[in-house]
Amino acid sequence: MGRNRLPSPKSSAYITPSGAQRLREELDYLWRVQRPQVTQAVSEAAAQGDRSENAEYIYGKKQLREIDRRIRFLQKRFDDLVIVDRAPEDTSRIFFGARVRLESDAGEVLEYRIVGADEFDLKQGLISIDSPLARALLKKSVDDEITVTVGHAQMTYTILEINYTRRSSEKMK
Repeated sequence: MGRNRLPSPKSSAYITPSGAQRLREELDYLWRVQRPQVTQAVSEAAAQGDRSENAEYIYGKKQLREIDRRIRFLQKRFDDLVIVDRAPEDTSRIFFGARVRLESDAGEVLEYRIVGADEFDLKQGLISIDSPLARALLKKSVDDEITVTVGHAQMTYTILEINYTRRSSEKMK
């Protein structure tokens, strides 16, 4: 297998205000805290002499490249992002930012919020708008049934509730 990889599909440009805030904080931390620390460590390692066999220097340079790559990615990503800070006009249907309660065909009740690709976290119930489940949910209403194929399994869900209210932990800073 060659090293050439197909580019990953472009992810959705939508993001919630709290997700955008987290990305801004990450960028600020990388730029103002982590990068200066690593730069200082690389400088100290370089002062020790022979750089070709200096593990701290080699590792520090690698770490610096990774930080710079992430900073460039975040800066470019902010140019493309659209912050969605209000509910849609039709709150009876599922769109970006919706909190959704679902019941699986096995009777299990699940709760998810549809968020941007940069902020999904399944442990917190945040699913990406680009995920198969979110795409199946878009524009659906309460009591609609959806079927999602994941791998070889098909899951059927019934929509129990749609909500667009913000939680107190998600308010803008």
